[in-house]
Amino acid sequence: MPKSEDDIDLDGVLNEIGQFGRFQIRQYALMIIPIIFNAFFTLSYVFTAGNLEYRCHVPGCDDALTSYHPEWLNYSVPFKNGMPAQCERFQVISNTSLQDFYCDSEAFDRSTTIECIDFVYSNDEVTIVKDFNINCPKNDWKLTLVGTVNNIGQFVALPIAGYLSDRFGRRLVLLLSVAASAIFGLIRSYATSYEMFIIMEFLDPAIGSTMYTTAFILALELVGPNMRVSGNNVISCAFSFGEATLGLLAMFFRNWRTLLKILYIPGLVSLPLLWMTSESVRWLLSKGDREKAFSILKKAAKMNGKSLSPSAVEGFYPTSEKDSSSEELENTNFFYLLADAFRNPGLLLRVANCSFCWLTNVLVYYGLSLNSVTLAGDKYLNFILVSLIELPGFLIMQLILDRVGRRKMLCCTMLLCGLFCLLAEFIPTENTWLSLIMFLVSKMAITISFGTLYIYTVEIFPTNLRQSLLSLCSMFGRIGSMIAPQTPLLAKVWSPLPMVLFGGMGITSGLAILQFPETLNIQLPNTVQEAMSMNSDDRNNKDQFS
Repeated sequence: MPKSEDDIDLDGVLNEIGQFGRFQIRQYALMIIPIIFNAFFTLSYVFTAGNLEYRCHVPGCDDALTSYHPEWLNYSVPFKNGMPAQCERFQVISNTSLQDFYCDSEAFDRSTTIECIDFVYSNDEVTIVKDFNINCPKNDWKLTLVGTVNNIGQFVALPIAGYLSDRFGRRLVLLLSVAASAIFGLIRSYATSYEMFIIMEFLDPAIGSTMYTTAFILALELVGPNMRVSGNNVISCAFSFGEATLGLLAMFFRNWRTLLKILYIPGLVSLPLLWMTSESVRWLLSKGDREKAFSILKKAAKMNGKSLSPSAVEGFYPTSEKDSSSEELENTNFFYLLADAFRNPGLLLRVANCSFCWLTNVLVYYGLSLNSVTLAGDKYLNFILVSLIELPGFLIMQLILDRVGRRKMLCCTMLLCGLFCLLAEFIPTENTWLSLIMFLVSKMAITISFGTLYIYTVEIFPTNLRQSLLSLCSMFGRIGSMIAPQTPLLAKVWSPLPMVLFGGMGITSGLAILQFPETLNIQLPNTVQEAMSMNSDDRNNKDQFS
């Protein structure tokens, strides 16, 4: 009789064909492409909607502008904290002296200020601030709204994309997400108004936000248990490399329209290459399609220089007759499976805890990334450093995660990140280097936590609902990324508030993690019963939650 997914020891088969051979390397090489694109597409708004340094345009004086900070500026514009005011200037007393572009203290009434109409920018950088006249603090909400709208698109799309991926396959959803995201990104580069830009900023992630999770699962489901950490680190390092590359490209292409074209055109060009991606064997088995799954594993074994044992071949051997269990598996309604799974109180609590952990990780991770451009110094260099600091974090994961376990690692890194975020508020503002170091250490800790969380979420949920539940948890995480762009506004209420928020949530989530089971060196669960039997006291008792 043909075997269903539950009867097939897929992890044992992966051990036979090689846990990370040439076939898996090829799959990972393909998956790195959408992962880098996801870094580009997710964080491009940091630079396209970045604020600029500007001041009032002074009629007459600035008509013969020779520098951003001419000598007469002290007479014409009020200064705040040593910087020229952005949105107001002194009233001109007489236009006589201005006709010859001669400006002095006698030309301005320094007791009267008026609101600016035009502006002068400190350099040739062009963002939507300049093109769409989003100037002055009263319009800052329009800039922070861009990042929030981007993440609202992800929030709306992730559960739908998770359903489509679990229903129609990871490979199809990956191709559609890359193509659609690239198209909307390119349209955004031609936006003629702020409203058009915002709409495209929503549609881009609304269609393409599942790019990361789909590529991650397509890669990780084809490696054995002993190589999951290494496989996760390959994907995570690719994302960090994409972030740093984004900062580097933004440094050289300082017009937001040009930058978007540079970032999104490769998405369309890569589609023929991504067509070569292999479908998830675990997903094919969950749908009862043993023939395609067996074909992929035979191809993998041949590419890795291995061979399948007779027992493994027998498990996948197709017959002309379709057994009732396979037919039932194919015809099972997805929503029935999901509703049945949520009748399990333990699984429901696990999803809730996992969702809060995702919310915290995403909020702190993106909050630190976004706030890096507000640190003292070059914003491009700061962004690149904050991106590259993730790489030592992945190295630490590689060295110790398989030794200490997922739960301890996740708990400790969340607690450390929360602690460093709180301690950062006690550093004197003039000590910029120490502030940067604390900032980088916090980012490294949350990076380790986030990387561990991806592995953990894949390991604690069953195959037939894995991407849907991962997308559900990630959807709640997007609440954090929606809040993250607004954290600079929180600082106007109370300057330490953003870091206190990051620290408090990090510590709370770190303690909540202790309710999860340990999943070190276990096989991926195929059913809800198997997933819920993973507990720290007795992993082998698979009947206790039946």
